[in-house]
Amino acid sequence: MQLPDEATIHSLRRDLALQLSRAIGRLGATQTVAAQQLGVPQPTLSKLVNGRVDNLSIELLIRIAVRAGLSLTLHTGDVAEEAGVFVSTSDRDPISRQGKSRLADEARHSVEVSDRSLSPTQRLEAFLEHNQLLAELHRAGRVAEKLRATKARQAR
Repeated sequence: MQLPDEATIHSLRRDLALQLSRAIGRLGATQTVAAQQLGVPQPTLSKLVNGRVDNLSIELLIRIAVRAGLSLTLHTGDVAEEAGVFVSTSDRDPISRQGKSRLADEARHSVEVSDRSLSPTQRLEAFLEHNQLLAELHRAGRVAEKLRATKARQAR
């Protein structure tokens, strides 16, 4: 049986690997090319993409995230299931974010304009509120996921 801190670390590691895998998929490159761009061996990248991350440290995963230009928020909670990783932006490559959709571009522009008009204290308060909302959303998603799995098992 895992201790609560070990379970939290496991949840964070798994979620961080998922976020990195998504970012790597968006690169549209082969694993070999992506591994070279991120400065990791291809077998390590393969483990990450395929979710075999039990022997990869959180520090290594964070280093890869930094190299990929991801802005991350790590969240722990009262129980291990509340732990998660949230990607806010990829500030290093703003060109790749443009043009996905008009609505997304308008929302991004609105946030950038609002951000410039806030004081540092207001920005911090907004950041904290944003993280609380993300944590609630993440928690609700996990609860819904468990509920769907339970219903699927009962339907069998």
